[in-house]
Amino acid sequence: MKKNETLTTLEKRHDHAPVAPALLSPRPHSQDRASDKTRSNSGRHSDSGFETTTIPNLEAVKARQKATWESGDFGQIARTIENIAEEFMAQLSIPADSHVLDVACGTGNLAVIAARRGGVVSGIDIAANLIDQARTRAAGEGLRIAYEEGDAEALPYVDGQFDLVVSMFGVMFAPRPSIAAVEMLRVTRPGGCVAMANWTPEGFIGKMFQVFKAHLPPPPAGVPSPMDWGDEATVRARLRHGFADVRLTRRIALMRYPFPPAETVEFFRQYYGPTQKAFAALAAADQTALRRDLVELQTAHNSAGTPGTTEVAAEYLEVVAVRE
Repeated sequence: MKKNETLTTLEKRHDHAPVAPALLSPRPHSQDRASDKTRSNSGRHSDSGFETTTIPNLEAVKARQKATWESGDFGQIARTIENIAEEFMAQLSIPADSHVLDVACGTGNLAVIAARRGGVVSGIDIAANLIDQARTRAAGEGLRIAYEEGDAEALPYVDGQFDLVVSMFGVMFAPRPSIAAVEMLRVTRPGGCVAMANWTPEGFIGKMFQVFKAHLPPPPAGVPSPMDWGDEATVRARLRHGFADVRLTRRIALMRYPFPPAETVEFFRQYYGPTQKAFAALAAADQTALRRDLVELQTAHNSAGTPGTTEVAAEYLEVVAVRE
C-alpha cells in the first residue's frame, strides 16, 4: 500500500468492493473469537521488531489495574467526555458495514458512535463492570455491539478482522505498550486503520499525573508512563513496523463540569477508579495534601465563564495509522 493513501481513498475502496477480498484470508463475523492457532501469542512479540518491556510480577500488576478500573463508577466519568469522543470519531471514516473494534472501550463511548454510523462493532475492556454498563447502554439504544471482557495485550480476535481499531484514553494504560501496539496491528486488515486519542505529558492531564506522582509511591518496576503514548517520537517508534502512514495531530479537549474546581476533584475522587485508589493509598494528612494540590491545579486551569463551574482545556495526541 502506498504511504500517501488517505482515509478518503480507503472509504472509496469500501464503496466499490466488498471488504473480505482485501484481507489476507476470509474474515469471520466480528463476534467470532480467535482460536489458539489463529491468534498471536504474546510470547512471540519479541520477534516483531518492537521493544518489549519486562515487568516483574506482571499478573499482579494486571490484577491491580483491573481492580482499579472496576472501582468507582467510570460510567459517570465517561459521560463527561462524550463530547470529546464525538469530536475524535468525526475525524474518522466509517463506511456502512465497516468492522470496528473499540479497545479498552470502557462503557462504549466510541463503540456506540461507530454503531450509530452503521459499523459492525465490537468492544473489549479489562473491567467486567464497565462491559456490563456498555451492554446495557447499547441495548437501551437498540444497538448490536459485541462486547467482551479481555486484555488489550491479548486480543481474542483473528488476524485482519477489523477495518478500524480505535481507543480513546484506554490502550495508553496497558502496562506493555509495544505488545498492545502489535495486537492492534495484528487484528487490523491490510489497508485498515488504527486510531488513538492519548493524553500528552505537557497537557493538563499530564500535569495532573505529575501531581499524583509527587504524592504516591513509584509505579511497579518496568511499567512505563501512560503519558508516553502522547509523545510523538515514542508513538512513531512503537508504530514503526507494519504501518504505511502514521499521522499525529495535537488536539484540545474541553472538559466541562457543572460544579467548581474543588467539587470537580471530589467528583473524580468518588467515581474515577485511579483517583479513588490513589487517595485510599494515603494517610489522612497525605490525602489532604493531595486534594489541595489537585484543587489548585483545577483552579489554575479553569477557564469557565460561568461561576460555580469548571472548564479545562486538556491536550491529547490524535494518532491515525494506516496498516500496510
